[in-house]
Amino acid sequence: MSEKKAEELLKKNQLSITGGRRKILELFLQHDGALSHGDIEKKAGEKFDRVTVYRTLQAFLEKGLIHSIPTSDNSIRYALCKDECSGGQHRDDHVHFICNTCGNTICLEDVTVPAIKLPRGYVTEQVEMLVSGVCKSCNR
Repeated sequence: MSEKKAEELLKKNQLSITGGRRKILELFLQHDGALSHGDIEKKAGEKFDRVTVYRTLQAFLEKGLIHSIPTSDNSIRYALCKDECSGGQHRDDHVHFICNTCGNTICLEDVTVPAIKLPRGYVTEQVEMLVSGVCKSCNR
């Protein structure tokens, strides 16, 4: 199922369907939380080099398929975008949660980032909110 969905998303976003792109997109479709570059390399199972993974992630970012999530340790994770995103126009104004126990980063789609009123002359380009704590799986 995820293979067909991956191909549909690639076609919809006018990206050529390659084995690497399909496999990496399938990983995002199968995973609930965010993935790091290293996670993708490990989980792909095939031997994709770092450059292939990097270029694929950049193409997905540019087309609005995924969004980046900065983390407290200065690394970046990636997660699937909602349907409203398009190339260069990310509309992922939700909160990201990182679990201090298991390390997973989760998009909290129903929790929106509060509006930020900046002083005159300042223009908002992007607002990111990262909350850390213990996720519901680890809090049992």
